[in-house]
Amino acid sequence: MQDWIQSMTISMELRGFAKSTQRMYLAHMKRFYLFCGKPPASVGYDEVRAFLHHAIKTKKLSSAYVNSAYGAIKFFYQSVLFREWNMLHIPRVKKKFFLPTILTFQEVCQILDATRNLKHKTIYSAGLRVSEVAHLQLTDIHSSDMRLLVRQTKGGKDRYSILSNHNLLLLRQYWKAYRSSPWLFPGVPDTKPISVRSIQSIFKDSLHASGISKDVSVHTLRHCFATHLLNRGSSILQIKEFLGHADIQTTTMYLHLTHAQVASRPFSLSKLVELQHWVGMSTNVILAKI
Repeated sequence: MQDWIQSMTISMELRGFAKSTQRMYLAHMKRFYLFCGKPPASVGYDEVRAFLHHAIKTKKLSSAYVNSAYGAIKFFYQSVLFREWNMLHIPRVKKKFFLPTILTFQEVCQILDATRNLKHKTIYSAGLRVSEVAHLQLTDIHSSDMRLLVRQTKGGKDRYSILSNHNLLLLRQYWKAYRSSPWLFPGVPDTKPISVRSIQSIFKDSLHASGISKDVSVHTLRHCFATHLLNRGSSILQIKEFLGHADIQTTTMYLHLTHAQVASRPFSLSKLVELQHWVGMSTNVILAKI
């Protein structure tokens, strides 16, 4: 078992896969190994079909999960075993499309008002994913040109995003209080960045304290601002660049989330500027353990 795991790990590292993708693909392959009862190298299309069908019909797993397992097995066969992969033998399950839950501007402010700790309340108007927020460093804040450097984002790319004046002032207030370095939001120990799980956990606490019952997460704030910004007339291309999407098709999802779907009142330009501070282009509440 260790031989094919090592071979697959090396192949993924050579391809530059993110650590999270590597862990996910290996987990899928280990489940496939247990399902088949023999090394993956000794099985064929029939076992792959049976495994994926079992995940759909018996386990009732989502199309996204099944497609992720499909991708892991396909990668193993093509890049580790160097075998042909025929889509006619194993078709990919059709991915379901769901519109994300959106918070109104008032609800976003309500959650942030329920977050009392300064260290937990710092937010970036920058289009960041939660993992990108966790790995921010002090040197990534470019106050001279009001930009934020986001390093090695999804797909292994660097990008710049915006930084509002209001948020910069809050960041300076935060830094004076905590003097963290090199990580802007250190974890435990402080030589490591805050974990994604910590951010998610404290956001849930703030959500509960706010009294909002919607099923939302930190990532919802990213959807919220993109939608609110689109409602205020920003172009899809602008939003695509701020959010760091590789494909414009990903960004066009927000075209479905207009005022007709989002129960929020139109807000003024001053409110939009305030939203850049509170929610940002992404955006993610920065929550750190004390």
